[in-house]
Amino acid sequence: MALQGPIPVSFDQVFPHGCYVVGEVEPVKDFDASTNGRFVQARDKTTGELVWQVAVMDADPTVKPGQKTVAVKILAPVQPVPPAPMPGLPFTPVEFDHLTVTPYVNGTGRLAYSIKVRAMRAPRTGTAPAKNTATPAKDVA
Repeated sequence: MALQGPIPVSFDQVFPHGCYVVGEVEPVKDFDASTNGRFVQARDKTTGELVWQVAVMDADPTVKPGQKTVAVKILAPVQPVPPAPMPGLPFTPVEFDHLTVTPYVNGTGRLAYSIKVRAMRAPRTGTAPAKNTATPAKDVA
């Protein structure tokens, strides 16, 4: 099978309705290297970059309430900073670049996905996909 390891995806495929930061950016613990009282931050097995994590809320209205908050892992040499809050919004909108998903079976036997990204930023404005405005070809008799 040609598909192995993390699967590259677009932000719009994972969060078609957008998402919002609802937690702090925190280092991910390397449970194998850490010992009692000594915290060791995890590094990505492929890139060697430090791994950070942030909780985000999926804005998709069809997602069940218990599944709205997901953890996104960020691979970066220094702690990423979320975008500045937007006035009038209770949560900070965010977008991610260079997303990958890795499917796995969770502890309850269900399919789940680990989401890793390379960058976090404020949403772009005015970059909605262009709609097809071409007029259909007319038959000439």
